[in-house]
Amino acid sequence: MKIISKTFKLLTVFLLVLGVTGCSDDDDNNGPGVQTTTVVDVALANGLTSLAAALEATDLVTTLQGTGPFTVFAPDNDAFSALLTATGLDLNNLSAAEEALVRNILLNHVIVGQNLSSTDLVNAGSGYTNVAATGPNGENLSLYFNTANGVVINGQSTVDMPNLTATNGTVHIVDTVIDLPTIATFATSNSALSTLVAALQYADTGTPTVPYINTVSDAAAGPFTVFAPTNTAFGDVLTELGLSGFGEGTGELNAATTDSVLLYHIVGANVQSNQLTTGTVTTLGGDITANTSNFTLTDANGRVSNIVTSLVDIQAINGVVHVIDKVILFPLP
Repeated sequence: MKIISKTFKLLTVFLLVLGVTGCSDDDDNNGPGVQTTTVVDVALANGLTSLAAALEATDLVTTLQGTGPFTVFAPDNDAFSALLTATGLDLNNLSAAEEALVRNILLNHVIVGQNLSSTDLVNAGSGYTNVAATGPNGENLSLYFNTANGVVINGQSTVDMPNLTATNGTVHIVDTVIDLPTIATFATSNSALSTLVAALQYADTGTPTVPYINTVSDAAAGPFTVFAPTNTAFGDVLTELGLSGFGEGTGELNAATTDSVLLYHIVGANVQSNQLTTGTVTTLGGDITANTSNFTLTDANGRVSNIVTSLVDIQAINGVVHVIDKVILFPLP
């Protein structure tokens, strides 16, 4: 879903403070003007000094004030220390490019337009939403949450302290900085796409190969559009072709063929669903046909795959993912 307007150039608030009374009132959450509490307040109130320093270093302290609602996942000090150690970033000596990167990472923790409690997330179970960070063509990045084992964001960051409320939203303290997501982030964090991951890994065992895993994991690669078949779609195509699974034996889908199939699911550009047009779509493997009136893709064999409309525009830093319900095949003899 789109959470932020394309013309909304600067996020007006980052929020929140611990223990504000009366903050569940909808009028308070949508009230006009600068809020009396900010994320710097909640950071300091909860000892999140590294978050406060990062906001100051990226000039977000003075701008991240305003009305809500917002949902913020706030990394603790250990999480920021781990990030700075891993990247070698010095908040006191950031280049212009580094400052822009850190600012985008911070905005990758902010959902705009929704005041989500941990109960809201648990009741949903899992799903995607958008954050204020941006990727290719200025598109807002996506965030995937799963609550099977606590509230986990993008398969990497767990909520440790939920539901700190303020007049304009809710903050949840997390144990890991949420990295800018790649296509690999969304493929590996959603178990419904585990067979796609297995296919990418198996194709990499062949020669030559893209290589797939390194490419979809590389934040600087692409951007790409990936039509991502579900696990069921992969199971169906193996049955359709009379194959037992991935492998080099008789009756198995070998690495070379897997590679050829996967290429038909990748476009060398960041194409959001509203940019898809009826007609020929040129993938890395060859041409397929899109029909935007019923949101389908048809391969050279006349096989029709439905684009799952509730699972489109899953935006990563290196491309966008649209989930489909049937594997696309190259022309069969």
